[in-house]
Amino acid sequence: MSLIGKQVEEFQAQAYHQGKFVEVSNESFSGKWTVVCFYPADFTFVCPTELEDLQEQYAKLKELGVDVYSCSTDTHFTHKAWHDTSDAIGKIEYTMIGDPSHHISRIFDVLDEESGLAQRGTFIIDPDGIVQAMEVNADGIGRDASILVDKIRAAQYVRTHPGEVCPAKWKEDGETLKPSFDLVGKI
Repeated sequence: MSLIGKQVEEFQAQAYHQGKFVEVSNESFSGKWTVVCFYPADFTFVCPTELEDLQEQYAKLKELGVDVYSCSTDTHFTHKAWHDTSDAIGKIEYTMIGDPSHHISRIFDVLDEESGLAQRGTFIIDPDGIVQAMEVNADGIGRDASILVDKIRAAQYVRTHPGEVCPAKWKEDGETLKPSFDLVGKI
């Protein structure tokens, strides 16, 4: 079942953020654009490459007013230990949510019940807490966080320009479309 257009359900969790343990909830997403990036586990192989890549896009995402969170079924304690011992993860400035209860992974429908690990899911959530975009990859397929920047820009544009849509490969200041009866069959 797709989560597109649905409100993020209530949750509360502990997280690791810039040397501190913090509490995060669905309310943390309210009033701002949010990216939540789920991954299987700390101290693994593809995961650190993805999280480091997400950090490389962090400044651009912050410029767009986006809060970034990573989330796995590890604890916030494990996130701290990974942050303290890995060169790649040590660079991370965004919040790392622990989900040992699997509650958040179930809310976002990315929990692999058999392994107890989250799948590689990326979610873009608007300031109203509504999921606007999602992508879930198989465990062996790493993500490219640079794609998030264009997706966020498109989602923000569509939100502020009712009646317009962004075509494939849309870039900021690119042409948009205004769906209408006269446009049917003309593209």
